[in-house]
Amino acid sequence: MGDARGFLKHDRQLPDRRSVPVRLRDWREVYEPFPAETLRHQAGRCMDCGIPFCNDGCPLGNLIPDWNDLVYRDHWRDASDRLHATNNFPEFTGRLCPAPCEGSCVLGINEPPVTIKQVEVSIVDRAWAEGWITPLVPAENTGRRVAVVGSGPAGLAAAQQLTRAGHAVVVFERTDRIGGLLRYGIPEFKMEKHHLDRRLAQMEAEGTEFRTNTTVGVDLSVEQLRADYDAVVLACGATQSRDLPIPGRDLDGVHQAMDYLPGSNRVQEGDDLKAPIDAADCDVVIIGGGDTGADCLGTALRQGARTVHQFEIMPRPPEERADANPWPTWPMVYRVSSAHEEGGERVFAIETSEFIGSDGRVTTLRTHRVEQAFVDGRMSFNPVDGSVEDFPADLVFLALGFTGPERNELLDGLGVELDQRGNVKRDEGFRTNVEDVFVCGDMGRGQSLIVWAIAEGRSCAASVDRLLSGSSQLPDPITPSRAPLR
Repeated sequence: MGDARGFLKHDRQLPDRRSVPVRLRDWREVYEPFPAETLRHQAGRCMDCGIPFCNDGCPLGNLIPDWNDLVYRDHWRDASDRLHATNNFPEFTGRLCPAPCEGSCVLGINEPPVTIKQVEVSIVDRAWAEGWITPLVPAENTGRRVAVVGSGPAGLAAAQQLTRAGHAVVVFERTDRIGGLLRYGIPEFKMEKHHLDRRLAQMEAEGTEFRTNTTVGVDLSVEQLRADYDAVVLACGATQSRDLPIPGRDLDGVHQAMDYLPGSNRVQEGDDLKAPIDAADCDVVIIGGGDTGADCLGTALRQGARTVHQFEIMPRPPEERADANPWPTWPMVYRVSSAHEEGGERVFAIETSEFIGSDGRVTTLRTHRVEQAFVDGRMSFNPVDGSVEDFPADLVFLALGFTGPERNELLDGLGVELDQRGNVKRDEGFRTNVEDVFVCGDMGRGQSLIVWAIAEGRSCAASVDRLLSGSSQLPDPITPSRAPLR
């Protein structure tokens, strides 16, 4: 324990965000540098609990008290080693994860929790700057070949682990660049893509092969895939967007969020001078109050939208935990992201009933307020009488989440079974009903967190390695059974 009284001497502190007028003029990440001494004080707030609930709150089982203590003692390289022992990509989670570990922090029972996420990203950024992160080339090759279909965080984690185990791994990606939603779904102001690119360069140096512009099932047949590889890992994500089938849905100007966000990322990559969907001088409405909606908000503001409203059907969360939401469950409280801080208006307890347009293009959203109700334990929303209201809208973005993997030639060709929710069905070892075919991440789990995707990718890799080698030395944060797969 670094500082036995750290949590008494120091309040929770996070890095400052760049001023709103400045950061809206660029696409760089929003945070100012965090002084090393301040970070040391924050790491010293960790109480090194007898039972560190943060470990259990993190799907990866990150050794959080260990690297907090090491940072406090100025042992940064050791902290990096402990961090990478459980997480392939802490620069991703340190920027993008909502930090369920902090929701489970024991200090959070009656005080603001330890700034675990900030300590994490500071460790990995320093490790890169100091040159401590280098390729880990396997000592020997097994002669086995593994195909990973999908290059999001689950696929990349599985691929890196399997490469380090000595297998020949090829990652297939249908778009023109590797990264999945990390590349084209996360705006630059949340994670600049050089963080992704340098990790991919490490993976290539270790031996992982990347093939872009390849849709498996179309450009590469399923039969050829099965013939060329000893095992297949499906990690294509849950990319089927949830729709809103109400009157006027077919009007121009109504788009899925994931049809909107990649355009601005391609501009930042240098592909285009202007995004295909541009919110400049537009009245924008975003339907959906989650992270994807906030990403649309920050993007629209940077493009110069005239007005932005973000709708959420749920009531506004409380400022502090409700009695029915005790520690260490995830705190369902009101949060303000960097995008919300930048502008726009958040509207809670509202539902859209109709898109209204002129000459085939949307001009207005007709809405009504709702009240949350529970009948037999099931949640519903009842319209509030006399609450109909129209909002002007030149562009509407649907950020309602995702319903599962897309039904396509890959799934049909493999013949994998789906579960009741429409995800690819798998057992405890991430195996599908098809021999030697595994699935991990959102494709099997359903829409979830980046930290869960990485955890599942690591566990899936261990299961594949046990199949191919009879046993595995790869860490396995999830799979209950560690028995060899036969």
